[in-house]
Amino acid sequence: MGGNVNDECLNVDPSIGCPVEASIYGYYPSLGANYFFLVIFAICLIANLIAGIRWRTWTYMIALGFGCFGEAIGYVGRVMLHHNPFDGNGFDIQICCLIIAPAFLAAGVYLTLKYLVLTVGRDYSRIRPKYYTWIFILCDLLSLVLQGAGGGIAATANTNTSQDIGNDLMMAGIAWQVLTLLVFGILVADYCIRAYKNRASFTPATVALLRSRNFRLFAGAVTLAYFAIFTRCVFRIAEMANGWANSIMQDETDFIVLDGVMCTIAALCLTCFHPGYFFTPMQTYKKSKKAGLPLYASEKTEGNDHGLESPPTSDPYAERV
Repeated sequence: MGGNVNDECLNVDPSIGCPVEASIYGYYPSLGANYFFLVIFAICLIANLIAGIRWRTWTYMIALGFGCFGEAIGYVGRVMLHHNPFDGNGFDIQICCLIIAPAFLAAGVYLTLKYLVLTVGRDYSRIRPKYYTWIFILCDLLSLVLQGAGGGIAATANTNTSQDIGNDLMMAGIAWQVLTLLVFGILVADYCIRAYKNRASFTPATVALLRSRNFRLFAGAVTLAYFAIFTRCVFRIAEMANGWANSIMQDETDFIVLDGVMCTIAALCLTCFHPGYFFTPMQTYKKSKKAGLPLYASEKTEGNDHGLESPPTSDPYAERV
């Protein structure tokens, strides 16, 4: 399909019926805005690689690394479209990368719930902590498969039917991602409410952790990242609902604010407030588990995965936050 509505257009040339308005987006993507996003995501990628190695948060590093890398490459594609809005390669690069990359950013958000439960207490959770990662990462993978397949079909489509199939698959993937985010938000809210109602059972160490400046900054950053990703996904559904080259898709301001800025906010929040420093249970959990240390902070919890009893005033994370 490339970047044009008229398959005969290879470059902008109104004299042969190929004005910029005949391209999919109908405009020259802003060079300044796209270079800005490209640089920001490249910096976040490097920062996450360094932080991940420094604090050994491997899964988090992989999720954020792929997310930031995908976003950066996607904006390379949009820079190519600035020079030629009919550039098929530029269109294919940006549509695939910018559709898929936010799913990896969402995975970074999903990873935090398991460690929140392990730190505060599993008794307030309706499911076992380890299942949070499996459930939401698998849901994220399904979203990636649908969006990736749709993006691939749309990028190589030669007929309107194929284009529509690709568009529908991408929409299905994004809609599934929105549903997954909604369920995740509901489970987080449910857990927080249940934990708050039983806050009298918190150990002093848990109270100190939850009141610490680092934890509050981290919690605020993850919450903001969550709503930014959610906003972006809802926008993408609206953008693609009416097919290619619709009025929303051809509004660059909407794209910059509701996709570019939202993903930038999410990446910056998850990078600048990295759990290796701001929420150390994500860093120290495996070491504590191997050492046989108590994994749960609440007095109400009677044991952990090793069958060890959790002392009421012992918290291996307290001194590191």
